[in-house]
Amino acid sequence: MDGQISDLMTEIGIRARAAATELSYASADRKHAALIGAAEAVWARRNQILDANILDLDYAVAKGLSPAMIDRLRLDEGRLRGIVDGLRAVAEQPDPVGRVLAEWDRPSGLHIQRVATPLGVVGVIYESRPNVTADAGALCLKAGNAVILRGGSESFHSSAAIHDCMLQGLRQAGMPEAAIQLIPTRDRQMVTDMLHATDYIDVIVPRGGKGLVGLVQREARVPVFAHLEGICHVYADRDADLEKARRVVLNSKTRRTGVCGSAECLLIDWQFYTRHGAVLIEDLIKAGVEVRTEGELLKVPGTVQAGPDDFGHEFLDMIISAKLVDGVDEAIAHIRRYGSSHTESILTENDATAQRFFQRLDSAILMRNASTQFADGGEFGMGAEIGIATGKMHARGPVGAEQLTSFKYLVTGDGTIRS
Repeated sequence: MDGQISDLMTEIGIRARAAATELSYASADRKHAALIGAAEAVWARRNQILDANILDLDYAVAKGLSPAMIDRLRLDEGRLRGIVDGLRAVAEQPDPVGRVLAEWDRPSGLHIQRVATPLGVVGVIYESRPNVTADAGALCLKAGNAVILRGGSESFHSSAAIHDCMLQGLRQAGMPEAAIQLIPTRDRQMVTDMLHATDYIDVIVPRGGKGLVGLVQREARVPVFAHLEGICHVYADRDADLEKARRVVLNSKTRRTGVCGSAECLLIDWQFYTRHGAVLIEDLIKAGVEVRTEGELLKVPGTVQAGPDDFGHEFLDMIISAKLVDGVDEAIAHIRRYGSSHTESILTENDATAQRFFQRLDSAILMRNASTQFADGGEFGMGAEIGIATGKMHARGPVGAEQLTSFKYLVTGDGTIRS
């Protein structure tokens, strides 16, 4: 069986390489047409996609997935409309391929340009969320890359139904169907084979929980755009506006708990707490959030004693850790110790404090007076995202079409020789 899976990976890889060659010079109009066609197909086939999603939800319930994880998997007409809007938004973006990133002349007479070029073949390994099938397919295509998608076993049917729509868009635009390939099996051996497929895949993007990302980082022989846990912090500074803070904290945690931009830790300045009391904690508890804390905050009715691993933990559920800190520097120290370099938000009206927070933390996304739930490529104007990269090489933060390009140098002379 392993041999059959490896043969399948080789077959998929060869097709992807051939498609990437053609995509590298595909016109912006053809890519646009393929994405618009895919968007129309998703909406036209929405009932079939929702039927497929029911099969996946039944599978997820039988596996005992948490409510938050089931929410990540669930599709409805509103979420399908979001997929359609995302496809259209990516289609309408400027083509990132061929952009002149820089150009200059040398005393030797050479004219040099640095020009954006596709990466080649991108492998995306993801869990649960079937919308990634459309987002990753669209962004890779826009950037001139072929993509090999390996969705989670939970989203097997939903991803296949959405993938069929992506193929329809490609066919209508006269583009190779191998531009967007979906692994047609739940066999986990395919994950290992993708991680080792250095002959066929140029970069791997993992999108999922700590277990998946850890596996990819340990075993990959292909370069990886790291997407670590979303251990996102919100810090309520002593100069925070109370009403703004209440809105942002509640939204950061409760809008959708199963996304990587969900706040997992609330830090409250002692002076804010002295002035306003436990209102931020009380709001969360009223909303049904379990607040795990220590010390003074345990006096707030309904709070729970934090365990040794609750700070620096990605709950992806209606749970948050909370702690009192003495000023912005103590908040920064806590985030440096427990954060995952994903997204942090400071709530303050003090410009100097906000600037200190921004300068002294190095997470991929830093916010002021805004919900961490905005940590999303669509909200950044990218149409969609393939993930949020928390590493420091090449792509960082929301990975959109521009981040899925590399570059090459075009050098022009006039019979120019080197002395």
